[in-house]
Amino acid sequence: MKKNKLEIKSLKPKSFFIRTWSRPICLLLILFSVSLALNLTLAQEHLPVTRAAQANGFRVGERLTYNISFGNFRNAAYAETFVVSRGKLEGKEAVELRLKIRTNDFVSAAFYLIDHSRTTFASAETGLPLFVRKTSSESGLPRETIQNYLNSPTVDYDLLSLIYQARKIGGIGNFPLVEDEKNYTVVFQNTVSEQVKTDAGDFDTSVSTVSSEYLTEKGIKDLRINFSQDENRIPVLVRFKTEKGEFRAELASLSIIEPEATTEPTPTPTPPPTPVVTPKPVPTATPYPENQPLSPDLPFQLGETLEYKVTVGGQQFGLITLQAKERTLFRNEDSLLLTARVTGIDQGNQIFKLNDGIMARVNPESIAPQWIELNLSGALGQYNQVVQFDQRAGTATFNGKIFPDVPVGTHSILSLAYAIRSFNLKKSKDPTNPVNDTRVAVFINDRAYVFILRPKDPDLITLQDRKISAQEISITTGIPAVDRLNIRLWLGTDQKRTPLRLSAGIYQADLISEKIIQLQKTEPTP
Repeated sequence: MKKNKLEIKSLKPKSFFIRTWSRPICLLLILFSVSLALNLTLAQEHLPVTRAAQANGFRVGERLTYNISFGNFRNAAYAETFVVSRGKLEGKEAVELRLKIRTNDFVSAAFYLIDHSRTTFASAETGLPLFVRKTSSESGLPRETIQNYLNSPTVDYDLLSLIYQARKIGGIGNFPLVEDEKNYTVVFQNTVSEQVKTDAGDFDTSVSTVSSEYLTEKGIKDLRINFSQDENRIPVLVRFKTEKGEFRAELASLSIIEPEATTEPTPTPTPPPTPVVTPKPVPTATPYPENQPLSPDLPFQLGETLEYKVTVGGQQFGLITLQAKERTLFRNEDSLLLTARVTGIDQGNQIFKLNDGIMARVNPESIAPQWIELNLSGALGQYNQVVQFDQRAGTATFNGKIFPDVPVGTHSILSLAYAIRSFNLKKSKDPTNPVNDTRVAVFINDRAYVFILRPKDPDLITLQDRKISAQEISITTGIPAVDRLNIRLWLGTDQKRTPLRLSAGIYQADLISEKIIQLQKTEPTP
């Protein structure tokens, strides 16, 4: 298929003890990292544009139209989504998406006037928006708003790119959303199967419920989406309720518009020119500057070093230090090295040994995992492993075996440890409807587990005889041996969101030291 051209101007854890606790303590050590810091979420590495578009659920030329009914009004509105083209936007591989939705006739006059169009240029590599243009005409005059993420990449989806990401994941998962300059979390949960008959055909579908504070603010309740059970996961039916009635959007048509082939003129032979021998320029590789500062959008700095005292039943057990150690090239990719290391051992400690630890490589911009190594000894040695993450292929590899179909946004233990600090963790207003629970996939041993993070309101805790404002986060891992420990994490409420305390069963880790180790930067030479 020929690429269409994107047309846009420059925008921008003594024997019984060990048998009983070795696995939980190993996981405690691991989860210690999890609880220490940086949704969604997150960006994949560079792909060829065709594979990227396919991997993120984009089918160039796909046009979906919907008939929308409201109460007894059959044709209350229409909507359309269209994957227009793919190409490059200021040097970045991108896919052009469009959305239109408009209410008709009597519904517009008596109930709702909606006239909205949107164009989103989404990264073909990550699915995240690069540039968003929205036009609304509800007031009679068109009002245009623009969000430009070309120079300052976002980790949040807009509504249109979120639709395609939800399709790719199969209508299940947790997604960060930014709309109207506010951040939200959107949760998709798969429920039952239904067969749906529409004007576009009969479909076997899976029903996903959708919850978010964004929907609550808009007066939308009981939102359900039927995704087709084929590989394209088309949204076949959308239903939701408002105070004024129930809306139902049914797929009316589905088409794939092939780009028009262009006819190339037949070349006219011309006499060959006389060859002129000129010296070939010798390409000079651009030097890589090591230990450059991290993005100011991240809540931690390069060189940040956090030391924690681990206690068991109130008795000191050891020291663990976390560090954003260095930023260098790793396998020819820009990479941030994160470490979690045992730096102190107290009498009676038979669980871990001095210098046991974890090292991880992550993308310095997105904190997406590249590689992780668990280097443990004694009772914990059985959990040692090295895992290589291929964000291009969506796989994880260790012991010579490739584990495919690793979900988008899957973290390693240590990458999540830092990523959690950037998550939008706000307590839900309705405790019976925890829409702000954050779900994130974490690769442990040989599979990805879905961790659930449930935030509480900020409160004061006592740390080193000082009262400090902190937010408690409960962590459910889906691993019974770990979840019995009732893991809880306290994050500081300032911009750094520093992990202050981790509690798991009789074990507790408290922050005792925080400093920045200045690293020597290397500058590229001419």
